[in-house]
Amino acid sequence: MSERLARRRVDGVLLLDKPAGLTSNAALQRAKRLLAAAKAGHTGTLDPLATGLLPIAFGEATKFAQALLDAPKSYEAVVRFGRATGTGDAEGAVVRTMPPPGDRAIIEAVLPRFLGRQAQTPPRHAALKHRGRPYYDWARAGVEIPRPPREIEIHALSIVDWRPPDLVLSVACSKGTYIRVLAEDLGAAAGSCAFLAALRRTATGGFRLADAVTLERLESMPPAERETCLRPVDSLVASMPRIDLPAGDAERFGHGAAVAAPGAPPGRTAVYAEGRLLGLAEVDGGFAQPARLIAPPDVPDPVRP
Repeated sequence: MSERLARRRVDGVLLLDKPAGLTSNAALQRAKRLLAAAKAGHTGTLDPLATGLLPIAFGEATKFAQALLDAPKSYEAVVRFGRATGTGDAEGAVVRTMPPPGDRAIIEAVLPRFLGRQAQTPPRHAALKHRGRPYYDWARAGVEIPRPPREIEIHALSIVDWRPPDLVLSVACSKGTYIRVLAEDLGAAAGSCAFLAALRRTATGGFRLADAVTLERLESMPPAERETCLRPVDSLVASMPRIDLPAGDAERFGHGAAVAAPGAPPGRTAVYAEGRLLGLAEVDGGFAQPARLIAPPDVPDPVRP
């Protein structure tokens, strides 16, 4: 029998190990239901075939999810040489075959070409939109549309294993990088063709897959214990500069007023008082102007049907 728990305010970050075959939104909804949470949002999607780290923000943590959307990502990818598919991944039909590279050294020689900042053309089957419709809708209709290149950055590439025709590749990259496009381009550079056979996200924004929990593990826990898997809200802003306010300034800041922040560097800053995160501020000219505020703990999230 499925659990039916009253929805309530839950604040924090769940590091979820998403399984294959599930959309990011479906994984989010299952986790939200298991924690009986009123509000939740994920921090960057994974394709249904992809697995691995999917941080989910609950309650007040959703206000700071942009930090993870913008954060660099790390993946372990399986690139299968010798075949190309219509989608660039394992979901598509094979459209071309070629002999795979005969030697690991061939791949090692071309990897440096893909390091650094570069323009990458998004795949035809992408969730990006053209005239209000996702690219994949146009692709399924057989209509070619303009796909403007986007600037990405690949910070690191290394071979984990080479089991012909499969290459296991470790990738560290910027947001917006399509690993399936990297797989296709790598195939061409190596004198063959390739597609992305599997993808697992291993890190994002300082969070690691090793610390994640599976849906099955959550389901096996008593409901009262599931919240112990959550990271605190301020784990999302741990890399930001921080200022600590005295009680009087903290109250004014919490009501939306700018407060003095002498010596604080300009820019986006996490604001604390008595060890508790109050929100984010824009610091300029020695003053901290509230940008994002956390609701007090006694204010519940609105429960939507």
